[in-house]
Amino acid sequence: MILLIGVLYAVIDLGKGMVSPLSFAVHPRIHLSIAYLPYYAGRSLLRMFIAYFLSLAFSLLYGRIAAYNKFAGKIMIPALDILQSVPVLGFLSVTVTFFLNLFPGSELGAECASIFAIFTAQAWNMTFSFYQSLITIPNDLREAAYINRLKPYARFRVLEVPYSMIGLIWNSMMSFGGSWFFLAASESISVLHEQIQLPGIGSYMATAMEKGNVNALIAGIITMIIVIVAVDQFVWRPLVAWAEKFKLDMNESDDAMTSWFLQLLRRSTWLQSLGEWLSPFLYRMSQAISFNRKIRKKIPERTTPRRWPRWILILLGIILLLFGIRYAFAAVLEIATLGIWQILDVIKLGFYTFLRVMFSTLLGALWTIPVGVAIGTNNRLSRIAQPFVQIAASFPSNAIFPLVTLLYLMGHINFQIGAIPLMMLGTQWYILFSVIAGAMAIPSSLKEASSILRLRRIERWKTMILPAIFPFLVTGGITASGGAWNASIVAEIVTWRSHTLTASGIGSYITNATNNGNWAQILWGIIVMSTFVVIINHFFWRKLQNLAQTKYHLD
Repeated sequence: MILLIGVLYAVIDLGKGMVSPLSFAVHPRIHLSIAYLPYYAGRSLLRMFIAYFLSLAFSLLYGRIAAYNKFAGKIMIPALDILQSVPVLGFLSVTVTFFLNLFPGSELGAECASIFAIFTAQAWNMTFSFYQSLITIPNDLREAAYINRLKPYARFRVLEVPYSMIGLIWNSMMSFGGSWFFLAASESISVLHEQIQLPGIGSYMATAMEKGNVNALIAGIITMIIVIVAVDQFVWRPLVAWAEKFKLDMNESDDAMTSWFLQLLRRSTWLQSLGEWLSPFLYRMSQAISFNRKIRKKIPERTTPRRWPRWILILLGIILLLFGIRYAFAAVLEIATLGIWQILDVIKLGFYTFLRVMFSTLLGALWTIPVGVAIGTNNRLSRIAQPFVQIAASFPSNAIFPLVTLLYLMGHINFQIGAIPLMMLGTQWYILFSVIAGAMAIPSSLKEASSILRLRRIERWKTMILPAIFPFLVTGGITASGGAWNASIVAEIVTWRSHTLTASGIGSYITNATNNGNWAQILWGIIVMSTFVVIINHFFWRKLQNLAQTKYHLD
């Protein structure tokens, strides 16, 4: 009870700062005193959790519509491919201007822009995970929902969310950890030639690096690690342990994941009393919206959730098309100013970045698949490795880019190839977390059957492990590939003091165009990048998704 009241008060107290008056003449100043770090860490965490809950709501809604409406899915999934590859940080100043005009004179506008940037770091991966889970639900579970005549909400509550829970939690961990990468950029915003720094651990570390304050930088890193471990212990590990009950497993595991904080909550008499008091009301409300009150004479023919009428979707599509034609024509005129040779040269740069994306995704998969399977199939190892994996995935990879640049300069390494490891630093974790989720979802009955049959290690991988994790691996590959395209913006051009290393590619092209303020180059670079992503996902990743949906799923 005391802990709950303390958490609520902390949220309210931290939220007060979000609606403070904002002026370009006098805006928040970042203090490098260690005494401010707890407050800054709290403000950053509040932004990240707000963005997370918005991302979760977006994922559940967007993923469900795309999974059950084929017409909408043909538009929404390619759109999601584009959204995850577009470098949103390059347009952060545009979103800041929008939110500042929406909340004039208030810090809430800048806070909303920061939360939106963090949202873009979290939502796409979670949406892909939920969508992939929905399209691979076993037929026997679908038939059970059909026989019990579940309404759409009941199907969503008792089938879809539980089945996708393990993958959704692990991908939530990855998305939440990946948003640390965006903190420094989202909390230190440039607009109208003015710098707005929101109180937070990201802006604290950025200010420390700018002023060369090594002690403050080290304190910021230590604080960030403490926060990551605390979130893991109080949020993610309890959720992972709680999600064990959603495994498709007839046998209870002898070595199930445990959480000391979850056990503490389960032993709380106050929470038990609250649950007993709320359970009748929640049960009646759930029954009211989940099941038909009247018994039908025959089972309805519909076996999938209710879909929107096609004419509504077509009408919305026509409206969006007419609205976009106006701006598309203006974009064509803007791009035409570049000249035919520069337009073709950008396409060539796109091929260079495509090769780096392909190699970074492949190299990342080579080590994350065996490591992820080892962690996911061994709960003891998972309890030890989970905090370290969280820290490694959450640590902003761009913070070590200067050190890597120095090593490249000392070793005279060709940066055309050296950019690949930099892209891996920000993308390989998507594959790792997805593989861990897939390995944890393998039923114990399959593991026992492989042991009884005395399958060799190669046979076990071929007949059980790889088929079981394949849908999760495809999801991780899609998000890792999209993340690699986004990471190329910062990985293909790095700086150490007066030395700048540049790799030929679409990422460095967009970065240089953004620094020069050339909107024609920025626009064409984004279009070329998005086109590459859509083509690759359609002709490669979608085929793998269909294979996972039709062949490699528990049925």
